Amino acid sequence: MPRTGPGTAAKRTLVWLGVMFALLAVLLGSGSIWGTASWSPKLALDLEGGTQMILAPQVQGGSEEITEEQLDQAVEIIRQRVDGSGVAEAEINTQSGRNVIVSLPGIPDAETRELIQASAQMEFRPVLFGGPGQAPAAETPTPEEELPVPTAEPTDASDPNWITGEVLSAFEALDCTSPEALEPAEEAVPADEPMVACEPGTQGKYILGPVEVPGTDIDTADFGMQRSAQGQSLNTWAVNIQFNAEGSETFREVTERLFAFGQGDPRNQFAIVLDGTIISAPTTNAVIPDGRPSISGSFTEESAAALAEQLKYGALPISFEIQSEQQISATLGADQLRLGLIAGIIGLILVAVYSIFQYRMLGLVTIASLVVAGLLTYLAICILGWTENYRLSLAGVAGLIVAIGQTADSFIVYFERIRDELRDGRGLVSAVENGWRRAKRTVLASKAVNLLAAVVLYFVAVGNVRGFAFTLGLTAVADLIVVFLFTQPVMRLLAKTKFFGEGHRFSGLDPKKLGVMPLYRGAGRIRMPSATPETAAAGRTKNKAVSGEIARRTTIAERRLAEQKALAARSNGTDEKDK
Repeated sequence: MPRTGPGTAAKRTLVWLGVMFALLAVLLGSGSIWGTASWSPKLALDLEGGTQMILAPQVQGGSEEITEEQLDQAVEIIRQRVDGSGVAEAEINTQSGRNVIVSLPGIPDAETRELIQASAQMEFRPVLFGGPGQAPAAETPTPEEELPVPTAEPTDASDPNWITGEVLSAFEALDCTSPEALEPAEEAVPADEPMVACEPGTQGKYILGPVEVPGTDIDTADFGMQRSAQGQSLNTWAVNIQFNAEGSETFREVTERLFAFGQGDPRNQFAIVLDGTIISAPTTNAVIPDGRPSISGSFTEESAAALAEQLKYGALPISFEIQSEQQISATLGADQLRLGLIAGIIGLILVAVYSIFQYRMLGLVTIASLVVAGLLTYLAICILGWTENYRLSLAGVAGLIVAIGQTADSFIVYFERIRDELRDGRGLVSAVENGWRRAKRTVLASKAVNLLAAVVLYFVAVGNVRGFAFTLGLTAVADLIVVFLFTQPVMRLLAKTKFFGEGHRFSGLDPKKLGVMPLYRGAGRIRMPSATPETAAAGRTKNKAVSGEIARRTTIAERRLAEQKALAARSNGTDEKDK
């Protein structure tokens, strides 16, 4: 069998890194050809400018004043709607305690506008009549004399006595295939009255009873793979809802009643209504005693995520009207971006100068690693801008500049470990391997701290600070990838070259410059295992630079050990004299 040495493994690792870059480039190229991706990063509001909308809040069905708590809730929910990930660099603020100002980078699309304008009057109503596929208006309405007449007062929200002749006529006249029928309702239907509504996803049309659970009783909502009672995945997507205490108790009573109707009866369903439109009308398959219903069906991952987002952030008690909309210029603009890039270039030059001065030709490995890390980060930012709407702000640029020093620190740690191994008398190939084993732990611990700081900052901050934290964490991940898949394999290969392997004086690994004391010193003398650089420096040497390097490179632990041994030797000498 062919022998696999460090050189072969290093080449294989570099090939895998090349494959990673190729895949990222193909992904971005495909997105730019067939999608909306771009080879340039998306810029945030402070660098590109965008659109500013002033929203006037309105309470549906009344003229009561908007409270400060409601306005704060509105700001938070709108922020989650237009910038749920926190990296799109949208700005949502209040103005004079009355209006909400939404500033978005670029020109918002129709979907974003709908999210901003849509009120969040979410309700859970029981189904009384109707179903999917009944969207068109009735061609032959029911004659007036045959319209239903209630025989008694309704006893609960599922009572058919809610269906009056007027309600049935409205149901038959409603055309759910018309775009106008799917627009948000201008006036909310009172919670204690029935209503007719459309479900766009199934071409359904329903008569619904009064509200039984308001959307404000939703605590949270998410989505995931549906699981059986035994915990096994059923390979179908489901949306999970969590009600608060009051909502859980009410929903338990509702499901007890709806479940009793049995499958096939329209009254077994309940409808989730948002702004007069049904977003889902699931059937009741069991009594839900804990307030944690799960909605399953023919969901895709995208549709399940969309429904979960509507449920989670839909419970906003006020609606909005766009009072004004205007294009705004960049708050900082191209000059600040140019200055930020210049600062980054200056930082790179300083790191490069230091690396060359300190490590000679070995510093080229640091420079090459920084270039690879920069390319990887650039591709990641472009792809995230396409898939997650990530936008680069000046704070993000600052995060990238800070990351230059943190990234270079990983390479410095590795190089110093290699030098320490060389001072111990190892050959370069062995020093590279042993130095990597020692440096790897330090690098991982350092990057873990960086990632932890970035994650904490991301979750506790808002606005541009989250963009700074995101880029800081992204560059930490890129640094780990580069140091494992590029820097270490390159050092393995360089260790086998004549220039570095023989310790050329410009290689940065010259044994004489490092103060390496060889194991065999001639005339039958060898370096004792207990010898330390400091004790060796105490001997005669004609090279003052080497002696200074030895003293400078000695660690605190080595100096203390040498002092203890010297003290012990003096004590032994004194004892022998006394004898």
